[in-house]
Amino acid sequence: MIQVYGIKNCNKIRDTRKWLEEKEIEYTFYDLKKEPLIREELEEFVHRIGLDVLINRKGMKWRQLGLNDKNLSEEELFEQLLEHQTMMKRPVLIQDEAILVGYDEEAFEAFVE
Repeated sequence: MIQVYGIKNCNKIRDTRKWLEEKEIEYTFYDLKKEPLIREELEEFVHRIGLDVLINRKGMKWRQLGLNDKNLSEEELFEQLLEHQTMMKRPVLIQDEAILVGYDEEAFEAFVE
């Protein structure tokens, strides 16, 4: 079963869930606002796909925190992401050992096959 991580009121998450439902693909949704990842879970995400892929540097939270102007280490970036998980690119889809980040219907097609 596919696991979908994101924020319930995010347009990309709504579109992702709609796409999965239209294709009749079973999934479990995790709302990061209500159920934030614990440190170990986020460390696993970062280990598997990297901070650069996971962090949305164009998002509202990134801008609100003024992180463009800061020269943060990987560890400091991780701590920011752990504290502000809405800064994560959405959606994050996980199926077995595979992870897909970002809304891309063509990539979804290949991911679910």
